[in-house]
Amino acid sequence: MENDFFEKLVSLIKKYDEIPESVIIERNVKLGLRNADGTGVVVGITNKGSVIGYKREPIDKEKNLYDVKPVEGKLYYCGYDVEELVNDYERKNRFGFEEVIFLLLTSVLPKTDELEYLKEDLSKRRNLTKAERSVIMDSGENHNQMYALHSAISHLSRCDKNPDSTDINDVTAQCLNLIAKFPTIVAANYNVSKFIRGGDLALIRPRHDISFAENFLYMLNGELPDSYEAHLFDICLVLHAEHGGGNNSTFAVRVVSSSGANTYMAIAAGIASLSGHLHGGANESVNFMMKDLKKNVDDWGNYRKIRNYLIKILEGKAGNRSGKIYGFGHAVYTRSDPRAIILKRHAAELARRKNAFDEYLIYDSVEKIAVELLSEKSKKMISANVDYYSGFIYELLGIPRELFTPVFAMARVAGWSAHRIEQLIQNKIMRPAYINPFLDPKPYVELQNR
Repeated sequence: MENDFFEKLVSLIKKYDEIPESVIIERNVKLGLRNADGTGVVVGITNKGSVIGYKREPIDKEKNLYDVKPVEGKLYYCGYDVEELVNDYERKNRFGFEEVIFLLLTSVLPKTDELEYLKEDLSKRRNLTKAERSVIMDSGENHNQMYALHSAISHLSRCDKNPDSTDINDVTAQCLNLIAKFPTIVAANYNVSKFIRGGDLALIRPRHDISFAENFLYMLNGELPDSYEAHLFDICLVLHAEHGGGNNSTFAVRVVSSSGANTYMAIAAGIASLSGHLHGGANESVNFMMKDLKKNVDDWGNYRKIRNYLIKILEGKAGNRSGKIYGFGHAVYTRSDPRAIILKRHAAELARRKNAFDEYLIYDSVEKIAVELLSEKSKKMISANVDYYSGFIYELLGIPRELFTPVFAMARVAGWSAHRIEQLIQNKIMRPAYINPFLDPKPYVELQNR
């Protein structure tokens, strides 16, 4: 009887929560805050990130009809082309993530002394207090690293003497603390998790004389990373730091911030969003997919065999049976994701250094075949996204798979912080409208007559 009731309950939920496509069209509902042509509904203004993947050409301005034309992807941080920033960091062999943090927070590039002061300030904030460490040490059997990160960040509000202040001075200090402490928390969560599973306990304290990127890699195992690898990881952080106000996790941070919630709750909302498989976990899924492909395709250099296996994945007959080839497609980018282009170049070089170039060639082949298959299936231009090569790079850098998404959060907290502050200054609570599909009120029926 209990199971029958539960099944009926679920069937009723499904019946009335699944809105017919005809109603959506008739009522002009923008599901997912997306227009009918797939472009995003404009709901705000931000000076932080700008993502370009298409251009809209007017067909009939009076009827507000546009044609969406694919273009090469571009990403701008506060008006600066990310590719130019990365090119400068590569040419001068310097770490750039700290500069990007300054840029996103202030919307201007720092002068030399300003950058050095920020680096010094962030390095001083890296250590965790005893109270902050306690939630990590008491994490129990919670081995999911995103769950652990969410718990730790929400707990930090209890370690702040004035957590609910929305004064910009206080919020800026809180954001700097979080940006600085994220690597320490992510590394500590992972090392405690290893200890709980039977390994040795090795909580490595952060150093204050090395870069943001070097420090995180150091805290994973206590060894200073190779210079090339540290600079490559720094580029990964730069490329993940920001992606406009409309991406799911940043939008979540802005929505929660708009209610007047404190910094920790707002950033925890971003982490919660990023934990979803449609947003933050794709590079892990790519990693699983590629391992499965290598296990089931006996000749990695055989283009036809790889293509046949990818077709099986699309048909739901291989891989995780989801029918998805992970690491491709994007809500905005069409012809290309500029981040993926940069990471592909570095993936090839890192693979050479690590004697893993054969594996890189598999990624290259899968990319070419998947783009062809997916573009043909969707009838629109599809390209590899940032997640396709990032997991491969992280794996070669020795970063455990369960940290792929927390590393994403570790970089994106810079953008989340910038957007939180911007939202507070704009001071407008977000309250979009949801409409009821039932146009006429229902007459109430008394219980005994139902």
